[in-house]
Amino acid sequence: METTSIPPSPVHGEVLFYKNPQPLTPDMHGGLGLNPSSTPFAFARTAHAVPLIVGEFAPASLSYPIIFAGADRQPLAVMSVRMNENLFIDENGMFPEGVYIPAFIRRYPFVFAHVTDQDQEQLVVCIDREADIVSANPQVPFFENGEPSAFTRQCMEFCSNFEGERRKTEGFVNILKELDLFVLREVTFTPRNPDGSEGQPIKVSDHFSPDEERIKALPDSAIVELVKTGALQQIHAHWASLQNWERLINETLKRAPQTPIGNA
Repeated sequence: METTSIPPSPVHGEVLFYKNPQPLTPDMHGGLGLNPSSTPFAFARTAHAVPLIVGEFAPASLSYPIIFAGADRQPLAVMSVRMNENLFIDENGMFPEGVYIPAFIRRYPFVFAHVTDQDQEQLVVCIDREADIVSANPQVPFFENGEPSAFTRQCMEFCSNFEGERRKTEGFVNILKELDLFVLREVTFTPRNPDGSEGQPIKVSDHFSPDEERIKALPDSAIVELVKTGALQQIHAHWASLQNWERLINETLKRAPQTPIGNA
């Protein structure tokens, strides 16, 4: 079912994966729903890094390097050291068994948008109208008798929980900023020449990381607060995750040894 009058998207700027997010309403989407895909995560096959919420650090640290990037120090799970490549999603659009799947991926094609109405901010559930699994002949409808279906209500609850965790993540990052704990780190890889000698180091990534020495220099009261809020535990999960860089680089080289690496 198509419409000739689509209101502007309330999702401002580019949001990874979402091509045409629209507020989910019975008027516009009453006949639509989802058809399960045989390649459920294929939409993320070109995502080399995906946003994480802080509550995911522990399980994600077993699979990916977790970094903080950009001015906002956005936590990211790194899934490749090459742009437009994801080493964890196979040709069938599946993650390997046992690999953690970030909530940012699992919530797709739903998303919450912040909309300001009469100086009040509201959250509006949206759907990516151009998602491959959105269908006019759905197995799982968005609405039943003009009301959100049980499936849609579950997805809305998931997005609501995600939004709460996203706010916690902002708070966590802001604490680290206020304490001036972030330092810029560089990840490098030293290749081997055909004769066995070491080649020139190649920069794989720049990212921010809480610095152990800066944490040790904090007053006791600040360290106690980091422990009480769970922030120190999450920092340790981030540090542990950095051991995954070597595995990620090795897997990249194994798949395409002649293709340059970097820019993650």
